[in-house]
Amino acid sequence: MRLSRRALLAATTAAASLSSAPPASAARTRKRTGFENLAASGYAQLHGQRVGVVTNPTGVTRDVRHIVDVMHADERVNLTAVFGPEHGFRGTAQAGGSEGRHDDPATGLPVYDTYLKSGQALADVFTASAVDTVVFDIQDVGARFYTYIWTLYDCMEAAQLAGKRFVVLDRPNPVTGRAALGPVLHREFASFVGRQPVSQAHGMTVAELARLFNGEFLTTPVPLDTVLMTGWRRSEFYDDWDLPWVPPSPNMPTPDTALVYSGTCLFEGTNLSEGRGTTRPFELLGAEGLDGRWAAAANELGLPGVHFREAYFAPTFSKFQGRTIGGVQIHVHDRPAYDPVRTGVALLVTARQTWSGFAWRADNWIDRLTGSTLVRTMIDAGASTDEVVAGWREELSAFRRIRKNHLLYG
Repeated sequence: MRLSRRALLAATTAAASLSSAPPASAARTRKRTGFENLAASGYAQLHGQRVGVVTNPTGVTRDVRHIVDVMHADERVNLTAVFGPEHGFRGTAQAGGSEGRHDDPATGLPVYDTYLKSGQALADVFTASAVDTVVFDIQDVGARFYTYIWTLYDCMEAAQLAGKRFVVLDRPNPVTGRAALGPVLHREFASFVGRQPVSQAHGMTVAELARLFNGEFLTTPVPLDTVLMTGWRRSEFYDDWDLPWVPPSPNMPTPDTALVYSGTCLFEGTNLSEGRGTTRPFELLGAEGLDGRWAAAANELGLPGVHFREAYFAPTFSKFQGRTIGGVQIHVHDRPAYDPVRTGVALLVTARQTWSGFAWRADNWIDRLTGSTLVRTMIDAGASTDEVVAGWREELSAFRRIRKNHLLYG
């Protein structure tokens, strides 16, 4: 008897699953991602459906097989399409790029491009794919301006317009789900780095965000199922799980990057380097003319959980490419005590105080990142870190009350 490639892969996958299965008692307590629970159910939520998956290189199993490859090889799933976000399904594109419409060489599946598409234009993509159910599985990093959560929002809205069902496979928030932090977006500053009034660090998983979007922001909710994780606690960081870290984007190489990102990404809105083109993006910050006075000023604030080291580096691309610049490296020594958004604001305040060359980006991109003019105008007026943080306290409290209604884990 001759086996097709797909049947052979399915047999291999099934054998591997059986050989590595834990005892029944361990299986009940083992931490599992949404995809692992979906697979353990025999893909029950997808029976009888033509399925398309919105994903990128982070959609992997513990042994780093991509879920598209796994599902394509499994006869229990009728996987018929893939949808690629920014950077692409297989991750070949840099920031601001995608892979376009193509057929995946590994599976032969059609790959549709979702990047910069929303509303009816994205609904038309889902219609053209002829899927019944759209599945979302992408690792988020916990920051409002990380575009994958707005890919989730746009895809939910488009799936509703196209009459499709939507399923979200949950993964851990790598920087915990303890609290929402930072300013809340004002709708007049909505963009692809923030569609709706969400705090700068949201402290939610993608399944919780999907519930928030459906319950609070979408004009008409989409038929939504969420496949939850097993064993995740809100206080856990990414390395509390035995999951591989696959960079969700080229400049998010480690969980350490995600830890600081919701604060230091604000430097994208300035004339300083945010560390792109180094091996420590968003942990290294600097510019020509900066020296040890910046690190000293930041350390004098006594911010909890973090030290600042005087640092010099030469980015290989992006701002100051090939030029040696001075600045700081962030060293987080107490993760539970560390507040990334407060720290990011403190670094903006002290950079402006210690370097006469400090400037905002000419297009006021900082307002898109922070969600309003508040941070920029207060810093320009000479406000302290405490004063800036106090400026968003009321709107953050209101968001936290809304957020609480959509949390799924203790």
